[in-house]
Amino acid sequence: MPSLTHPDAVYLGMDVHKDSISIGILNPGHERPDVEKIFPDEESVRRLIGRFPDRSLVWSCYEAGPTGYDLARLLKSLGVHCEVIAPSMIPKASGDKVKTDSRDCRRLARLHRAGELVAIRIPTPLEEAVRDLCRARGDMVEDLTRARNRLIKFLLRHSRVWRDGTNWTVKHEAWLTAQRFDERALQTTFDHYRAVVLNRESALAAVEADLRTWFDKEPFADPVRRLAAYRGVTTMGALSLQAEVCDWRRFARAASFMGFVGLVPSEYSSGGSTHRGGITRAGNVHLRSHLVESAWSYQHRPYVGAEIAKRHEGLPPEVVGRAWGAQLRLCGRFRHLAARKNTKSVVAAAIARELAGFLWAEMAA
Repeated sequence: MPSLTHPDAVYLGMDVHKDSISIGILNPGHERPDVEKIFPDEESVRRLIGRFPDRSLVWSCYEAGPTGYDLARLLKSLGVHCEVIAPSMIPKASGDKVKTDSRDCRRLARLHRAGELVAIRIPTPLEEAVRDLCRARGDMVEDLTRARNRLIKFLLRHSRVWRDGTNWTVKHEAWLTAQRFDERALQTTFDHYRAVVLNRESALAAVEADLRTWFDKEPFADPVRRLAAYRGVTTMGALSLQAEVCDWRRFARAASFMGFVGLVPSEYSSGGSTHRGGITRAGNVHLRSHLVESAWSYQHRPYVGAEIAKRHEGLPPEVVGRAWGAQLRLCGRFRHLAARKNTKSVVAAAIARELAGFLWAEMAA
């Protein structure tokens, strides 16, 4: 723990915002941090750190959030220890109903010295850049889904229902193109909705083309090939998983990784009673979404189709064997749970939890 590194360490708890940084400065031998506020630019941060004669004795921290990691990288370049803290893991008293910047930065400084904070891994600039591109793709998928739903609901209001198979196939697209309305305003509305869908599809195709250039580049090439060996994990999904996790070995056990993605059951146990609820969802939502989406593919019987076989080409036999073993286990589990549960989404979440364990074991091997 940082507090055991040196008894003369100074702890800086930072509450970082767009327009200001509130800093709780906890000096050696003091119990109450002093509070200062600075502007969140490089010059102000350098001026603050310049006040400390021995920067190796300065330990700083701030909560992960929308301000990103530039501050942490700047502090480390100045020779200051800096940790970015997981907000959901910060201890908080149930009766504490007052929240201010000053209280927050003081609490961070005190908890940091006590070793009670959980730090996250700071990605490299390249890892962060590819991760942001993967998240941009996720946003575009959501935008496309909303645009398609608006178009389908508009057609439903006017009794135009596609009943000849699945939506958004080639036949469905041809049916959409043939739709005509007598009322000019309705035709204009349809054309606008249709144009938005086509625009979203083009944007998604463009970002996916940009992401494909990273499939075979380091440090993503080997992890992507190994992750894509598993059923339900496409090459695009494998890149997204790797970009989000980066270092799989930082999780000591599979259960730790499952908790990181929020796929473990909630629990309230006291005395002799134990109560478990649904999954916590207190984790990385991007990872959880990919895993749950992948889990649905295990509702079918085990098989290795042409696409999966192509992804297996050139992989070590032990990787292919682990992927096949995972498929046998998860397909059987899906059928078993689906026979007992009325809601398949609950089954998919349970399978996603086990899939997370298999993927962790693969990448930590």
